[in-house]
Amino acid sequence: MTLTIGLTGSIATGKSTISKMFSDLNIPVVDADKIAREVVEVDKPTYNKIVESFGDHILQENKELDRKKLGAVIFNNVDAREKLNSIIHPAIRKEMLKQKEKHIANREKCVVLDIPLLFESNLFHFVDKVLLVYTDEKTQLRRLMQRDQSTEEEALQRINSQISIEEKAKRADAIINNTGTIDSSYNQLIALLRDWNVL
Repeated sequence: MTLTIGLTGSIATGKSTISKMFSDLNIPVVDADKIAREVVEVDKPTYNKIVESFGDHILQENKELDRKKLGAVIFNNVDAREKLNSIIHPAIRKEMLKQKEKHIANREKCVVLDIPLLFESNLFHFVDKVLLVYTDEKTQLRRLMQRDQSTEEEALQRINSQISIEEKAKRADAIINNTGTIDSSYNQLIALLRDWNVL
């Protein structure tokens, strides 16, 4: 039986640090963000659908999607954003499930689906356990401001556009408290994987 762990967090809680730890432990990670970039590569079906729907003014000279231009189109337009999501999200999910099935067929003991918006997209049915990378809201705000050189107001706006980390914590199967040191987070992960019979 392959255990499928849904790894998630909120902006600036340090999810990619934990994701890398899984990889270092030779546990396969299916990365939703990476797939999101791959499915819109030039001439892939998803890319073609986007260009068909939004026109070629959203392309760079090298024919790749111009994310800034596309972002500007959908930023204040709910219909356009929903249209884009209806093209991209099914493609990402299909590829994630394909990769997950491949790891299950290879009889991996565990596979991690790294899904930043697992709660927001309600993808609980994709996984057996939800593992949340947690930091308190003060740490989250400080890290985000440092990382993006943003003002407190800008950072709060981005944090508040997601389900709160406290709300996610109530609904997760397990939590790694990533407020402290990397060693502390690593030790929590090892203990958890032993508890779940992965290690």
